[in-house]
Amino acid sequence: MNRFPERFEAVVVGATGGIGAALCERLALDPRVTQVHRFSRHGPVPLDLTDEASIATAALTVDAPRLVIVATGLLQDADLTPEKRLADLDPVRLARSFQINAIGPALVLKHFAPLLPRQGKAVLAVLTARVGSISDNRLGGWYGYRAAKAAANQLVRTAAIELAARRKDAICVTLHPGTVDTRLSAPFQKGLLPERLFTPAFAAERLLSVIEALTPEQTGHFLAWDGQDIPF
Repeated sequence: MNRFPERFEAVVVGATGGIGAALCERLALDPRVTQVHRFSRHGPVPLDLTDEASIATAALTVDAPRLVIVATGLLQDADLTPEKRLADLDPVRLARSFQINAIGPALVLKHFAPLLPRQGKAVLAVLTARVGSISDNRLGGWYGYRAAKAAANQLVRTAAIELAARRKDAICVTLHPGTVDTRLSAPFQKGLLPERLFTPAFAAERLLSVIEALTPEQTGHFLAWDGQDIPF
């Protein structure tokens, strides 16, 4: 199996979110991980997905990480709600969704991908969502979030092709964590079966298991928390 070396550094962007914090905790328990670089808007080295300069500055504080995970996402807040109809579309809100869910993660790849070691397993993973799958869209709605996550999938897929030409052992993927009990999903949990709502700790465990098993042949793929490929 294609595994990480005995000692490596990891990066988590979105380290204060539900899934991000759980990923940090689990990585900190891995004896192979010498350091977990935890980035968020309010961290010691602030990283704001809407500010490329902050992303570039954060990258300067990291040497040669073998694992970079972008565990961020925006579905709803005081100024943004998922659109149910075309009539709900607003250009400012759409742009904000794309900035946080697609453009920001792509800029993280821009600045952190060059840091990956040239040999040995290294992984860039961006958390997106199954609703970003175009062929899996049977319910409609959530226009901005669906479109932004689909864009993130395409950006990562394209980055994977470029990265493969320079670092043959590197793997660049998007991951669907399932429905996780976090602030993002809290308003939409009604009617969800308990077994389909994951704790952040369980989601982190499953995502890291998927990452551990990845091979270079899977670069550019979109995978679920159980390791299954999701159609784009």
